[in-house]
Amino acid sequence: MRTIVLIAGLVLLLIFAVLNFGSLMALQPMNLGFIQYVTAPIGLIMLLTAIFAALLFYFWAGISNLRAQADTAKLLRDMETLRLSLDSQEGSRFAELRSHLDTRLNALGTGETSNELRAVHSRIDELQRDMNLQLAQLDDYLKTRLGEIPVTQAAAGEIRLDKKL
Repeated sequence: MRTIVLIAGLVLLLIFAVLNFGSLMALQPMNLGFIQYVTAPIGLIMLLTAIFAALLFYFWAGISNLRAQADTAKLLRDMETLRLSLDSQEGSRFAELRSHLDTRLNALGTGETSNELRAVHSRIDELQRDMNLQLAQLDDYLKTRLGEIPVTQAAAGEIRLDKKL
């Protein structure tokens, strides 16, 4: 896009120069501050200065674009390196997890954890008995409060809400 704009601008300047060649080549007195020329084609000098400035800014923009692309490429390389590093770390974590799961599954298959399993099952059974006892006591308490069981039977059964009987 920049190239098209530059070419279009240079073509317009060329057309302007051809159409106004006589005016551009007219000799005029010129003063640069420290040097004074008696006669010089100021229009031609201004035209060449405009063309030089256009080319200078065109190449400056191209260099800026190349620097931006180089920075982007460096950033992408760094991101790819980081991705590979993270992938390798994640792979080692998966390998550790797999080895841990394999050892646990092998332990389950050989029965090494049967003592642990028995302890867990006995604890579950104990908790289930406690829960059933508490529910039975709560049921008896509610029945006496609602009047379904006579109070004399309730006093004989000693309804208590704690775990100890």
